[in-house]
Amino acid sequence: MSKAPDFWWQQGFSVAGALLAPFGWIYGLVAGRRMLAKPKAESRLPVICIGNFLVGGTGKTPFAIELAFRLREEGYMPGFLLRGYGGSTKGPVLVDPDLHDAAEVGDEALLLARHGPTVVSAIRPQGARLAEEQSIDVLLMDDGFQNPALKKDLSLILVDCTVGFGNGRCLPAGPLRAPADRQILKADCLVLVGDGNEAETAIHLAGRKGLPILHAHIRAQKDKALEGQKLFAFAGIGRPQKFFDALKGLGYQVKKARAFADHHLYSQADVRTLLTEAEEEGLQLVTTSKDMARLETTEGELFHWIASTAIVVDVRMDIDDEDRLMNLIREKLRQRSFKT
Repeated sequence: MSKAPDFWWQQGFSVAGALLAPFGWIYGLVAGRRMLAKPKAESRLPVICIGNFLVGGTGKTPFAIELAFRLREEGYMPGFLLRGYGGSTKGPVLVDPDLHDAAEVGDEALLLARHGPTVVSAIRPQGARLAEEQSIDVLLMDDGFQNPALKKDLSLILVDCTVGFGNGRCLPAGPLRAPADRQILKADCLVLVGDGNEAETAIHLAGRKGLPILHAHIRAQKDKALEGQKLFAFAGIGRPQKFFDALKGLGYQVKKARAFADHHLYSQADVRTLLTEAEEEGLQLVTTSKDMARLETTEGELFHWIASTAIVVDVRMDIDDEDRLMNLIREKLRQRSFKT
């Protein structure tokens, strides 16, 4: 995915947004009707979808990892299902970090596979069938909220409080994947991520439907190895600036930062430039776990070099209302068990 245009996040009039508005209206009409269609398949496993309203990152993968951790504490055996965005395989395939690389299955799949059985499949029902053959009793679907192919038992929708719905328009005029008032009809719970005042529209829609509203925060983890060092941060994620700001928030000296497109597959030229500039300016390279998943699974000496020298700053999703969330999930799982 290329970098999201700036006008997507601008409130009020913009020339580009106005010119693309008719296309956004058509896209939104089709997408809205599609996502309200009756699901074509249902898994034997309960399916919890972790989605968002927009194109781009809101922390779905860290949320899925944190939720899997909590489910395991409750005695469940969670697994993951995702499309594998950025990877070439259509699946269904069970991800093996020792056999697959990011070019095949995507960076998110490699991260999730560290925390439980992970299936990549462009066709979700086929992926669910493969997941049913694994040691899984709860299936966490990372993204796929707008896809009606597989029935969801619970849809947890993340909203970034710093951007909300952006300019409120649908692709390509804005970041919405479908009109917000259509999407909210399929949501079961709203999770407000971070701090900010841009989620008021989402809160209003959720309130009208009577949805529970929870809160969560993405927190970068401190690393003593970075204290006192001058950093060169780089990231190819949904919103790289959030990563750079998080580093500064930890008190690190970020002297240089470079943003790439989401799921960017680094070339040798990219890596050579990063390594050269860092060496010439005496800077320590730092990046995200998603970026490292792409770098360390790419063949070539330059990729091995940057993977061994760059430091990953991990992030964790702290779910403020964790007990409320687990009560909601327990009730849904109880209802599912009763039906079956």
